[in-house]
Amino acid sequence: MPLFENAGQSPAELEARLRLHRLPEIGSRRFKILIDAFGSASAALSAPASAWHSLGLPTASAQARRDPAVRDGASAALAWLERPGQHLRMWDDADYPALLAEIPDPPPLLFVAGDPALLDRPQLAMVGSRRASKPGLDTAAAFARSLASAGFVITSGLALGIDGAAHRGALEGNGATIGVLGTGLEKLYPQRHRALAADMMARGGAVISELPLDTEPQASNFPKRNRIISGLSLGVLVVEASVASGSLITARLAAEQGREVYAIPGSIHHPGARGCHQLIRDGAILVETIEHILEGVQGWKNLPPSPAPGQGRAVPDHPLLALLHAAPQTSETLASNLGWPLPRVLAALTDLELEGCVVCEAGRWFARAR
Repeated sequence: MPLFENAGQSPAELEARLRLHRLPEIGSRRFKILIDAFGSASAALSAPASAWHSLGLPTASAQARRDPAVRDGASAALAWLERPGQHLRMWDDADYPALLAEIPDPPPLLFVAGDPALLDRPQLAMVGSRRASKPGLDTAAAFARSLASAGFVITSGLALGIDGAAHRGALEGNGATIGVLGTGLEKLYPQRHRALAADMMARGGAVISELPLDTEPQASNFPKRNRIISGLSLGVLVVEASVASGSLITARLAAEQGREVYAIPGSIHHPGARGCHQLIRDGAILVETIEHILEGVQGWKNLPPSPAPGQGRAVPDHPLLALLHAAPQTSETLASNLGWPLPRVLAALTDLELEGCVVCEAGRWFARAR
């Protein structure tokens, strides 16, 4: 299919939009003000500076229209779009993600590396601390595996910690996952997740950004991208977060956008659980199993059913199951009997619980009937 059929605009208008998008101090709201006022990006670029000033736009923005670097950047973006697997979605095109279009401030342009069809599939966002504990990382991966197996696309920010664990968990569950960057797609951050991003795209996922392709990491851009993570999703699951975590920004945006907010509780002694506890006090749904999420959203999009008890990664001869079929036990007792570190036991129990093989009641674990 020709490039400009995908873009939904004429070549000249597409180039003009890419130029407009690169101007300093032109965010999503000002971008749309210009399009609405002049009818097209081409007309906006040709309008006199006085007309821009009358709209309350900065002088720097109007002057930068003549900057050769702006034109060169737009040309580079056009060349990027010519390559296989690289796409652009615009907020006024029919193929723009429907849920994202509903938020108050949808990005006018979205660069997509990977499968753009994922953007309209049912998504759940998973976010949390960049400095997550080992149990938190294991929990994120386990929930992502099961949610991906249940038919959800897992959306997160490709950051260190919980984000990375969620993306990897989705891939382990043979599902799809979307990473929303706070940089341009050609300046992926953090660098250590380049291989993860490549794996996501190779296995049917996508990495997306609203920012020009060559945008370097800037602290102010990361909170802004959170509205895209929540805006694309039916709900947001916060796995582990302190009270100062940026994940709470995503949760707040999700609530403002009318999305469901879920939070996994933790120990009252763990600082990384306090953000989740705050969310629960503020009305987030307390989540202990995947069913607490599926109950709320499964009917929304005709998702496949969650794995039946005993199916998936858990197997009947799992050493924990063997002990629990003999008698209910606490996680500490299981660790002692097996000689495993407690974090390994907790991670395995989370997997088994998500697969429907075990249940925790009053602090003790029980094996469900086979």
